[in-house]
Amino acid sequence: MNKDKLIFWILYPVIFLLSKLPLWFLYGVSNLLYYLFYYVIKYRRSTIRKNLKLCFPEKSDKERLIIEKKSFHHFLDIFIEMLKGFGIPQKEIDKRYKYINPEVFREIEGLNKSVILLGAHYGNWEWLFNINHHTSLQCYGAYKRLKNKHFDKYVKENRSRFGSNFVQTNDTIPQIISNYRKGIPSMYGLLSDQTPHISKTHYWAPFFGHTVPIHTGAEMLAKRFDFAVIYMHVAMPKRGYYEITFETLTTSPEKTEGYPLTDQYLRILEKDIAKCPELYFWTHKRFKYLGQAPKTEEPVA
Repeated sequence: MNKDKLIFWILYPVIFLLSKLPLWFLYGVSNLLYYLFYYVIKYRRSTIRKNLKLCFPEKSDKERLIIEKKSFHHFLDIFIEMLKGFGIPQKEIDKRYKYINPEVFREIEGLNKSVILLGAHYGNWEWLFNINHHTSLQCYGAYKRLKNKHFDKYVKENRSRFGSNFVQTNDTIPQIISNYRKGIPSMYGLLSDQTPHISKTHYWAPFFGHTVPIHTGAEMLAKRFDFAVIYMHVAMPKRGYYEITFETLTTSPEKTEGYPLTDQYLRILEKDIAKCPELYFWTHKRFKYLGQAPKTEEPVA
């Protein structure tokens, strides 16, 4: 038995058992982990603090500290909820992860079109795997392949048990092309708020007043295949409960120069984050390329 398989069979029973425990108990575990990781290990605390200061310079240190602690607690809750996702039953996920206006998909279905569903590392995106019950579109989620192939297979199969499909990031475009050629109307969920590597950056844009590299793949795909684009707003009325509201950005993107849809996405995301900043993943190094944007040529007088 190789090392990866051994690790899988050691950890699998633990993951399975924890995923079957009630969320009230798992949130108790999250509370304990919060004190360990925030106060003792101080995991990425400096990154969170830096990000908040860059995005909310108008707030006092005390105000930012409150957001910092709440966001760190939520950060750990997400991992607990991801773990619970391996064993959560359909009835419970439907109660805890509600879609407020899934009827927006009826228009897209009537147009026989596919959809790019834009989201961010905000609220909870891990429980989106039950969305296929609210649309006739074939649903796909892109995910990053795990190094351990046994865990990778387990995660993919488990997340697909409600009917959605999950494809590795590198296989997303080939899957889109295949479905497009076969005329299969589909929905592709993409989280577009991560930082692309600077060598693969095509576009720099302001995010909370700071020019940073931006992923443009969603808009490029929408223009190339004439996909509709829908944004998902996430609200958390109370711990462990989420409400998803969809907003149609376009049903037929114009093939214009620049990235107007990406800019629109960023402005909407900024508003959502400003409304409830503790739901965002501030542990990401969103501003690691700050000050490295290429200089534009000054216009000739």
